[in-house]
Amino acid sequence: MKTSQSYRNLPPLAGLCTLNAAMNPGLSVEECVRRLKRYHYAFKRLHQIFTARITAEPIYELKMGFSLHAHYCAEHATALRQRVGEMREPPLGLDQVPDANLEIYFDEILCAPTTEELLFGLYEIALPALQTALKKHLVDTNPLVDAPSVRIIRLALLELEDMLAFGKQSINSLAPAGFWKQIVSWNLTLVEALIAAGELDGTVKPESATPVKRQYSARPYQYDGTPKRDERFPDPYNMGVNAEAFLYDEKFPPAPKTLMLFYKRLREIDVPEMMASIITETPGKPWSYYRDLTRQLWDEARHAMMGEVGFANLGIDWPAKVMINHTWSLALNTQLKPLERHAVLYFIEQGLMPKKGKRFEWEVALAAQAPLAALFQDYDWADEVLHARIGRDWYLKEFNNAPEAVKYGDECWSRVLMNWENWRTQGLTQHRNWWPDLYRDACKHWGVEPEPAVLAYQTTYETVRADLKELTGSA
Repeated sequence: MKTSQSYRNLPPLAGLCTLNAAMNPGLSVEECVRRLKRYHYAFKRLHQIFTARITAEPIYELKMGFSLHAHYCAEHATALRQRVGEMREPPLGLDQVPDANLEIYFDEILCAPTTEELLFGLYEIALPALQTALKKHLVDTNPLVDAPSVRIIRLALLELEDMLAFGKQSINSLAPAGFWKQIVSWNLTLVEALIAAGELDGTVKPESATPVKRQYSARPYQYDGTPKRDERFPDPYNMGVNAEAFLYDEKFPPAPKTLMLFYKRLREIDVPEMMASIITETPGKPWSYYRDLTRQLWDEARHAMMGEVGFANLGIDWPAKVMINHTWSLALNTQLKPLERHAVLYFIEQGLMPKKGKRFEWEVALAAQAPLAALFQDYDWADEVLHARIGRDWYLKEFNNAPEAVKYGDECWSRVLMNWENWRTQGLTQHRNWWPDLYRDACKHWGVEPEPAVLAYQTTYETVRADLKELTGSA
């Protein structure tokens, strides 16, 4: 056996590995690239699945988890694309399906008809298979010559651990008794597809390359753009409280305005629901487009969770006190085309930086001497600067100039019909003014008496329309 001793027992080879480990042949460039392409395909398909299932998934925690995991997958797919590009001249073939059975494998998970089956396919089957393949790569490759790949894989494995922990807890919490017996046939389909693909990395020669029989994916996947909410959202059509009107009213003091800030943040659940529709229903863009929009989608999910934490910090049970509606994502997803939705998003973002925008919200939190609210608004503001840049990079490219792009967004937003009165007459909501109860609870936490003028705040249909017009230039 070859041995070698480093100088004065210093770490050899920059600490990457021992000299003996670097003497092992490892993977050739060709084999390394072949495997990296399959990992890339897996992360890309997982990104697609997580994103496509956000909108119609009712459970809030899963919407948030899928948003984060879509972001992780987009980032790791991007890193793998870059690594493959370093190792071979174009064309890289990264848009090719590496194996027909691997395609069926991910198609089946995408088409899972229930939340429980989706979680099973993602967190019990696909992600563990990817984890196994990545760990095997670390064993098989030369840690010195393939150090860039090793670094990418080690970082991916860290986040895969987090994803798997989330998935395990979710399945344990949601899967009903006897669930595993109900999906034996589908589980077998997934296992057979993976075996027929030679495992995820393609290192095990299959007995047959014949595509396995599709089950759930026998009918091609159809994206569901109608946002769904769980039972903690009993009044998703409620538009009885207008945060913007309250925030910009100078007669109200800063402290209660922080409640409206938390409401605005939590209400951003609808932005991932809408952005998921843009990403899913816009094919043929460069990969960077999907990566950037997925980063923004994840940021918006983080903003929603900031609102959740803000209310929890005040001891407020937000599902019982705050009516979080889905009217924005519902209207955009069902009334506009993907580019039109992006236009509205860009148009609204352009209004977030002036006087009545992100800086104003941060200053409100500072004036209220509310450190947590100020911290949230500080980062929310920073994120919106990034989002404005993403809009310039991808949305503006569709137009000759910025004014034309803004005008189109204004026109699209003007066409969106918010059926306030129809929702009420149909019995979907009474637009209950839940503000007084929320404010009273917050005052108990603060140890102060509610101010009568603040307690009496209410909005009307006409107020909402007037405020929308003032804030966005649209009725």
